[in-house]
Amino acid sequence: MKTKFARITTVLAFSSLLVAPALAAPTEYQLDSDHCFARFSYNHLGLSTQLSRFDDISGTIVFDPEAKTGEVDIVIDTTSVATGSEAFDGHIQGADFLATAEFPEARFVSKEVIFDGDVPSQIVGELTLKGITQPVTLDVTHFVSTPHPMMQKPAIGADAQTTILRSDFDMDKFAPHIADEVTVTVAIEALAP
Repeated sequence: MKTKFARITTVLAFSSLLVAPALAAPTEYQLDSDHCFARFSYNHLGLSTQLSRFDDISGTIVFDPEAKTGEVDIVIDTTSVATGSEAFDGHIQGADFLATAEFPEARFVSKEVIFDGDVPSQIVGELTLKGITQPVTLDVTHFVSTPHPMMQKPAIGADAQTTILRSDFDMDKFAPHIADEVTVTVAIEALAP
């Protein structure tokens, strides 16, 4: 009887070792393009803060809360820029700024996700814009990992922010009258399969 109990205990212990890594495995999430936006703002001639956004974003996020690791790969369709003015949308897509005819996409790829306790606080990576790649750190101002209340799937959501210089990406026309500094905020919702 003791031998049988010992065998069962050993089998259960071994089984738990096999199951534990599966529960802690990283989960890949696909961005929900209907609820993801990259917004940018800048000072215009000292008169006002202009707000614009990109409407077409795709990508993946890998999140492992147990290991406290993550990966982010976001692609922005730069032709989807929305300034609120059709004429200015065309102007900002020109060669002096986004040059979307030659560079129709911007991409952010993480190198490291830094955690504060159980949640990501910073995402360190590289932004490629107008064919130029620069290091960028996103500060995560909000993060949640929870089942989606409607889709009944694992979901994550986040807001993050950084400041870049237009001059770092060969887009500094009219500086300093139009600020070189651009604040970028990203709103992300993503679902597991």
